[in-house]
Amino acid sequence: TTLMAYEHLRDRLILLDGWSKTYAMTGWRLGYSVWPARWVADAERLSINCHSCVNASAQFAGIAALEGPQDAVDEMRAAFERRRTLMADRLNALPGVRCQVPAGAFYAFPNIEGTGRSARDMQDGMLDDIGVAAIAGTSFGRFGEGFLRFSCANSAENIERAIDRMEGWLAA
Repeated sequence: TTLMAYEHLRDRLILLDGWSKTYAMTGWRLGYSVWPARWVADAERLSINCHSCVNASAQFAGIAALEGPQDAVDEMRAAFERRRTLMADRLNALPGVRCQVPAGAFYAFPNIEGTGRSARDMQDGMLDDIGVAAIAGTSFGRFGEGFLRFSCANSAENIERAIDRMEGWLAA
Protein backbone atom coordinates (compact mmCIF):
# COMPACT_ATOMS: atom_id res chain seq x y z
CA THR A 1 0.00 0.00 0.00
CA THR A 2 1.26 3.44 -0.88
CA LEU A 3 1.13 6.31 1.59
CA MET A 4 -1.09 8.11 -0.94
CA ALA A 5 -3.84 5.67 0.09
CA TYR A 6 -4.09 7.49 3.44
CA GLU A 7 -6.18 10.57 2.71
CA HIS A 8 -5.16 12.35 5.94
CA LEU A 9 -1.51 12.31 4.77
CA ARG A 10 -1.96 13.48 1.19
CA ASP A 11 -1.53 17.18 1.93
CA ARG A 12 1.99 16.39 3.24
CA LEU A 13 3.18 14.00 0.54
CA ILE A 14 4.92 14.29 -2.79
CA LEU A 15 4.70 11.35 -5.18
CA LEU A 16 7.43 10.98 -7.80
CA ASP A 17 7.00 8.12 -10.24
CA GLY A 18 7.57 7.14 -13.82
CA TRP A 19 7.18 4.55 -16.51
CA SER A 20 10.58 2.85 -16.10
CA LYS A 21 9.60 -0.05 -13.88
CA THR A 22 5.86 -0.41 -14.43
CA TYR A 23 6.07 -0.35 -18.22
CA ALA A 24 9.72 -1.41 -18.72
CA MET A 25 10.46 1.98 -20.26
CA THR A 26 13.89 2.54 -18.76
CA GLY A 27 15.87 5.10 -20.70
CA TRP A 28 12.78 7.00 -21.84
CA ARG A 29 13.15 9.32 -18.84
CA LEU A 30 9.43 9.84 -18.56
CA GLY A 31 8.00 10.59 -15.14
CA TYR A 32 5.43 12.53 -13.20
CA SER A 33 4.78 13.99 -9.78
CA VAL A 34 1.74 14.58 -7.60
CA TRP A 35 1.97 17.52 -5.18
CA PRO A 36 -0.29 19.25 -2.69
CA ALA A 37 -1.79 22.21 -4.57
CA ARG A 38 -0.09 24.78 -2.34
CA TRP A 39 3.37 23.55 -3.46
CA VAL A 40 2.78 23.32 -7.21
CA ALA A 41 3.93 26.86 -8.10
CA ASP A 42 7.19 26.42 -6.17
CA ALA A 43 7.74 23.01 -7.73
CA GLU A 44 7.24 24.47 -11.21
CA ARG A 45 9.80 27.22 -10.56
CA LEU A 46 12.30 24.65 -9.32
CA SER A 47 11.77 22.09 -12.06
CA ILE A 48 11.71 24.42 -15.06
CA ASN A 49 15.45 24.93 -14.66
CA CYS A 50 16.17 21.23 -14.25
CA HIS A 51 14.18 19.70 -17.07
CA SER A 52 11.66 20.55 -19.71
CA CYS A 53 10.33 19.44 -23.03
CA VAL A 54 10.14 15.68 -22.79
CA ASN A 55 10.39 14.59 -26.42
CA ALA A 56 7.12 13.91 -28.20
CA SER A 57 7.81 10.25 -28.99
CA ALA A 58 8.39 9.50 -25.29
CA GLN A 59 5.16 11.29 -24.39
CA PHE A 60 3.14 9.34 -26.96
CA ALA A 61 4.76 6.07 -25.85
CA GLY A 62 3.80 6.88 -22.26
CA ILE A 63 0.20 7.57 -23.26
CA ALA A 64 0.07 4.30 -25.21
CA ALA A 65 1.39 2.43 -22.17
CA LEU A 66 -1.24 3.98 -19.90
CA GLU A 67 -4.13 3.48 -22.30
CA GLY A 68 -3.13 0.06 -23.63
CA PRO A 69 -3.72 -3.39 -22.16
CA GLN A 70 -2.31 -3.69 -18.64
CA ASP A 71 -1.86 -7.49 -18.51
CA ALA A 72 1.82 -7.10 -19.44
CA VAL A 73 2.35 -5.11 -16.23
CA ASP A 74 1.28 -8.05 -14.08
CA GLU A 75 3.36 -10.46 -16.17
CA MET A 76 6.45 -8.24 -15.82
CA ARG A 77 5.88 -7.84 -12.10
CA ALA A 78 5.72 -11.64 -11.69
CA ALA A 79 8.85 -12.11 -13.81
CA PHE A 80 10.77 -9.52 -11.77
CA GLU A 81 9.62 -11.19 -8.56
CA ARG A 82 11.00 -14.54 -9.75
CA ARG A 83 14.30 -12.97 -10.83
CA ARG A 84 14.66 -10.97 -7.58
CA THR A 85 14.18 -14.15 -5.57
CA LEU A 86 16.59 -16.07 -7.80
CA MET A 87 19.19 -13.31 -7.53
CA ALA A 88 18.97 -13.09 -3.74
CA ASP A 89 18.99 -16.87 -3.27
CA ARG A 90 22.01 -17.33 -5.50
CA LEU A 91 23.90 -14.39 -3.97
CA ASN A 92 23.22 -15.71 -0.47
CA ALA A 93 24.86 -19.01 -1.47
CA LEU A 94 28.13 -17.22 -2.25
CA PRO A 95 30.78 -17.14 0.50
CA GLY A 96 30.87 -13.80 2.32
CA VAL A 97 27.74 -12.41 0.63
CA ARG A 98 24.41 -11.59 2.30
CA CYS A 99 21.41 -10.34 0.36
CA GLN A 100 17.83 -9.57 1.30
CA VAL A 101 15.20 -10.12 -1.35
CA PRO A 102 14.44 -6.64 -2.74
CA ALA A 103 10.94 -5.52 -1.83
CA GLY A 104 10.14 -3.11 -4.62
CA ALA A 105 12.86 -2.46 -7.16
CA PHE A 106 14.54 -4.68 -9.69
CA TYR A 107 17.92 -4.20 -8.05
CA ALA A 108 19.62 -6.40 -5.48
CA PHE A 109 21.97 -4.67 -3.03
CA PRO A 110 23.99 -7.44 -1.35
CA ASN A 111 26.40 -6.93 1.51
CA ILE A 112 29.83 -8.18 0.40
CA GLU A 113 31.85 -7.33 3.52
CA GLY A 114 32.40 -11.02 4.23
CA THR A 115 34.41 -11.38 1.02
CA GLY A 116 37.17 -9.15 2.38
CA ARG A 117 37.08 -7.01 -0.75
CA SER A 118 36.06 -3.38 -1.18
CA ALA A 119 33.01 -2.55 -3.24
CA ARG A 120 35.07 -0.76 -5.90
CA ASP A 121 37.64 -3.58 -6.14
CA MET A 122 34.89 -6.14 -6.49
CA GLN A 123 33.05 -4.05 -9.11
CA ASP A 124 36.18 -3.58 -11.21
CA GLY A 125 37.52 -7.11 -10.72
CA MET A 126 34.29 -8.82 -11.68
CA LEU A 127 33.92 -6.74 -14.83
CA ASP A 128 37.56 -7.15 -15.89
CA ASP A 129 38.02 -10.80 -14.93
CA ILE A 130 34.65 -12.47 -15.56
CA GLY A 131 32.53 -9.96 -17.49
CA VAL A 132 29.95 -9.47 -14.73
CA ALA A 133 28.74 -5.90 -14.24
CA ALA A 134 27.71 -4.48 -10.88
CA ILE A 135 27.81 -1.01 -9.38
CA ALA A 136 29.84 -0.38 -6.23
CA GLY A 137 27.64 0.79 -3.38
CA THR A 138 30.03 3.71 -2.92
CA SER A 139 28.62 5.15 -6.16
CA PHE A 140 25.54 5.99 -4.07
CA GLY A 141 27.44 7.58 -1.19
CA ARG A 142 29.95 6.80 1.51
CA PHE A 143 27.60 4.46 3.37
CA GLY A 144 27.57 2.17 0.33
CA GLU A 145 30.95 0.64 1.12
CA GLY A 146 30.56 -3.10 1.52
CA PHE A 147 27.66 -3.30 -0.94
CA LEU A 148 27.15 -3.88 -4.66
CA ARG A 149 24.10 -3.19 -6.79
CA PHE A 150 22.98 -5.78 -9.33
CA SER A 151 20.15 -5.41 -11.83
CA CYS A 152 17.51 -8.14 -11.90
CA ALA A 153 16.26 -6.80 -15.25
CA ASN A 154 17.86 -9.59 -17.21
CA SER A 155 16.92 -13.15 -18.01
CA ALA A 156 17.04 -15.83 -15.33
CA GLU A 157 19.60 -17.63 -17.49
CA ASN A 158 21.93 -14.61 -17.51
CA ILE A 159 21.51 -14.13 -13.77
CA GLU A 160 22.44 -17.79 -13.23
CA ARG A 161 25.42 -17.48 -15.58
CA ALA A 162 26.69 -14.31 -13.85
CA ILE A 163 26.48 -15.81 -10.38
CA ASP A 164 28.09 -19.05 -11.56
CA ARG A 165 31.02 -16.92 -12.77
CA MET A 166 31.11 -15.03 -9.47
CA GLU A 167 31.20 -18.31 -7.55
CA GLY A 168 34.31 -19.45 -9.40
CA TRP A 169 35.91 -16.00 -9.18
CA LEU A 170 35.38 -15.70 -5.42
CA ALA A 171 36.78 -19.20 -4.89
CA ALA A 172 39.97 -18.42 -6.87
